[in-house]
This record gives sequence, C-alpha cells and structure tokens, in this order.
Amino acid sequence: MGDSPAEYIHMVQRLIEECIIFDMNKEECMEALSKHADIKPVITSTVWKELEKENKDFFDAYAQRRDEKESRQRIHKMRLDSDTNSK
Repeated sequence: MGDSPAEYIHMVQRLIEECIIFDMNKEECMEALSKHADIKPVITSTVWKELEKENKDFFDAYAQRRDEKESRQRIHKMRLDSDTNSK
C-alpha cells in the first residue's frame, strides 16, 4: 500500500463521497468500493459510520431523501404494473 493509515482512510472517505454523489446507500457503496477499489467492506462501513457521526444532519437528510425517492419509484412501478395488467 505504501500510504499511511490516515492517507488510506482519507482516500476511502473521498471514495465514499463519490458514492454519495452517485446516490448510493452504504451497502451499495461497500459493494462498489470492494469491487472497483479493492477496499474491504468492513473498512468502508467503519469510515461511513464515522462520517455519519461527524455529519449527522447531512446523513439524516440524505437517508430521508433516498427513502422518499425509493418510495416514489415503488409507487411508479406499481402504477406501471397495474397499467400493464389491466390491458
């Protein structure tokens, strides 16, 4: 690795921030960083939890916005399925 532990954690933090830009939840981020950056999920999860502690208001709002978006998507899918089944 060659980097100091602090540099490594900072890199993981930056990658998590990129995942957030792409609207990923913690599990999606852990999977993406494991697959594309070879970062163990436990490390991503630990850094994510620390970010949540330090930025509680942001993560509360982020989770609420994601929940609302997922609810809208489920409703939209149900409407599409209903329209398809009624034809």
